[in-house]
Amino acid sequence: MLLSRLFDDFPVPILSPISDVQVSGVTSDSRRVVSGSLFVAVPGESTDGHRYIPQAVGGGAAAVVGALPPMSLPVPYIQVEDSRRALAHLAAAFHGYPARRMTVIGVTGTDGKTTTANLIYHILLAAGLRAGLISTVNAVIGSQVVDTGFHVTTPGAEDVQQYLAQMVSAGLTHVVLEATSHGLAQNRVDACEFDVAVVTNITHEHLDYHGSYAAYLQAKARLFQMLTETAPKAQGNPRAAVLNRDDGSFSELEPLVAALEGVRMITYGESIFQPAESSITVTGVSQPAQGLLFTIHSSQGSFPIRTNLWGHYNVANCLAAFGATAVALGISPQAVQQGMMAFPGVPGRMEIINLGQDFTALVDFAHTPNALRQALKTCRQLSQGRVIAVFGSAGLRDRLKRRMMAETAAQLADLFILTAEDPRTESLDAILEEMAQGAKSQGAVEEKTFWREPDRGEALRRAVALARAGDVVIACGKGHEQSMCFGTTEYPWDDRVAMRAALAERLGIPGPAMPYLPTRDSSHSI
Repeated sequence: MLLSRLFDDFPVPILSPISDVQVSGVTSDSRRVVSGSLFVAVPGESTDGHRYIPQAVGGGAAAVVGALPPMSLPVPYIQVEDSRRALAHLAAAFHGYPARRMTVIGVTGTDGKTTTANLIYHILLAAGLRAGLISTVNAVIGSQVVDTGFHVTTPGAEDVQQYLAQMVSAGLTHVVLEATSHGLAQNRVDACEFDVAVVTNITHEHLDYHGSYAAYLQAKARLFQMLTETAPKAQGNPRAAVLNRDDGSFSELEPLVAALEGVRMITYGESIFQPAESSITVTGVSQPAQGLLFTIHSSQGSFPIRTNLWGHYNVANCLAAFGATAVALGISPQAVQQGMMAFPGVPGRMEIINLGQDFTALVDFAHTPNALRQALKTCRQLSQGRVIAVFGSAGLRDRLKRRMMAETAAQLADLFILTAEDPRTESLDAILEEMAQGAKSQGAVEEKTFWREPDRGEALRRAVALARAGDVVIACGKGHEQSMCFGTTEYPWDDRVAMRAALAERLGIPGPAMPYLPTRDSSHSI
């Protein structure tokens, strides 16, 4: 494609002339450059892509786009005001703006994004629509499932646009896209042409990156503002914002959305409200052995819902999915019922690990104070005895939540073990000390109601050894993730495998080996 064609419908200010050369692809990773690539130099959190321009040119880049003033290069260099924004739009243009040919539903929030996105996806399928999914777990393109990375975040802009293009080629008409705060703040989902935007909740998380709760909320709010930027589509533009009435973010998001021209607001929640065309609520919530049961009420009528999901907090996720599908897109409530019933749950979210033990063992992704609180409340409902939790708090991330996580466990768990969760280049001992102080502030007693165990495998062994008949043991914070980071190295790790290993050892039956982490070589520090 001619380079100039990529700038035909370009919203980012261009500060230098454009030379016409043929380009074969768009990338911001100098290691992925091939002959004919357009290399976009993007500033990152730990390094600046402009430093890698020589490597990109040496690798065959046909042209370079960057935010720095023009420089002397053997290939054309185009200066733009914001190269990060430019990357998303250039990648979209290269693929022919694939999102314009589909209905795009974006889901953001602190907790519940992946579950809500998957619920919407299954409802679309139940309605007979050809739908795709891009989540922090995977991308689903027809029968193809693509892993989107070790750790949870929205894929890079060029990857997102490539997935969308593959979906268009596969004949898909709808896509559900999970948008993290990092993905929104770093313009990874720009040019995704959202038609429906959903928020689950906005609680304490990622303040290390965003700096404040207000900035974090503003990053999430970009998803709703982007509804007004969507280009006209042949299939129409619903332009619907789905908001959680019961969440603290509602008081700030409601006026912001109300001010957006042409955007329809849909609200959901369990709180009492004045019935309105775009309001959704619920009654009769119960948690029998097979999953959640409740009734959704909306202007379309009242509909009994049965799901395979555990935890009262998932009711809100179901209401959000109903709002995005039945209300925003006009999908039949019957298809919603079928889709919710068909959804098996997300791997690593309140996933039961059963090897025949006389207590319940669970693995969950809860890695924020709010998510841990909800998970432990659910465990209390499931337990006929005690609740025993294993969790940590990540290094180089929001430090404030370390105490908050431990305080939450001290309030809601009977016993808990503090352990590693991606310490990265921070001292794990120091992280555990911060958490221990939070636990003690709520009356927890070390070596009696809580323990510190740096090695996550040993922590799970201890939790399983402590369990008695009727107890619930839950490992939180890793969920479906397949690695854990120590220093700058990712070690293979899956909490579900580790939990099975611990259970098999206790039961004396064959099972997987406990995965290795470097903490195994040091019983108390790393």
